[in-house]
Amino acid sequence: MSTIDLPMPALGTALVPSLAEGETQTAKDFSSDQEVRWCPGCGDYAVLKAVQSFLPDLGLRRENIVFVSGIGCSSRFPYYLDTYGMHSIHGRAPSIATGIATAREDLSVWVVTGDGDALSIGGNHLIHALRRNVNMTILLFNNRIYGLTKGQYSPTSEVGKVTKSTPVGSLDHPFNPVSLALGAEATFVARTIDSDRKHLTAVLAAAAAHRGTSLVEIYQNCPIFNDGAFDAIKDRDNAHALIPLNHGEPITFGVRDPNNTATGSLNGLGDKALVRGAGGGVEVADTASVAAEAIIVHDAQNPDPSTAFAISRLTDAGYLNRSPIGIFRQVDRPTYDDQARAQVATASEAAAAQGSPEERLTALINAGDTWTID
Repeated sequence: MSTIDLPMPALGTALVPSLAEGETQTAKDFSSDQEVRWCPGCGDYAVLKAVQSFLPDLGLRRENIVFVSGIGCSSRFPYYLDTYGMHSIHGRAPSIATGIATAREDLSVWVVTGDGDALSIGGNHLIHALRRNVNMTILLFNNRIYGLTKGQYSPTSEVGKVTKSTPVGSLDHPFNPVSLALGAEATFVARTIDSDRKHLTAVLAAAAAHRGTSLVEIYQNCPIFNDGAFDAIKDRDNAHALIPLNHGEPITFGVRDPNNTATGSLNGLGDKALVRGAGGGVEVADTASVAAEAIIVHDAQNPDPSTAFAISRLTDAGYLNRSPIGIFRQVDRPTYDDQARAQVATASEAAAAQGSPEERLTALINAGDTWTID
């Protein structure tokens, strides 16, 4: 898998107090004393270790970091991190995190959720957090099943999925979380995999650096109720399963030729490439059969999300035999919480110019429509 090598400016945490000069932290500092209790082989273990190892790089005090989760296996996350945290209500973690981020500009706010928690009962809360662009980082663990409640189909399960709740196969067409986020005009959207530590860490770094809502979908294996859901894209012999996205580079994948650097790719070109389709979307072509200038150069910073959305639609909704991976979109837009605080500050200044608190309260009570009751 191609990796993402990005600098990590502290944009997303610019207002959060940092460590004192010379003070350092390690992964152990972010590990709580709670016993980690997931099923053996669960992908959550790998994500937890990656997050614990990554958090010290933020250079923030633990008391200025908060993790909010909903309900599900992934939602145990706050217990295992030595930061502030909240195990909240099913599907409502983005709403609670919105309140925290708006009230406390000195906190780095994270949401940990699953495909069932975020996209079923929490679907409405998720899309509104994304469109508002609240300053938070959302980690969406997608194992394509309900794990905590023992194996019912989820909003990302493929059509025909046989589970305890769909004994003759699911009829629901699954959500594509990346497409959903791009449709809600999220300002940062990415996808990574639990088993690729380097790629996961790089994506987390970029997400944390982003000011606004960052959504990171993490393909995460459930070995008990949906084992092997991502075998196709984890198979090293399947060179065409993953489509790596790197900003500023042509999008090619598959078997790479190190001698072919016609378009400037440092790793050479893959034997497959993405090009514009006749219908306005994107499609896969043989690299050798198209001109170099016809290959799409990935632009995660394009204000128009149309191309990123078209790329996200290449994800196979069935068995994920092909899936783009990396950062789809990374753009700047004013954040909800910053603007809300600015409104409060403006209103407070205006109110202060209108007299004492007692005088303002009297004026408020007697303002507008009033009447006398005899």
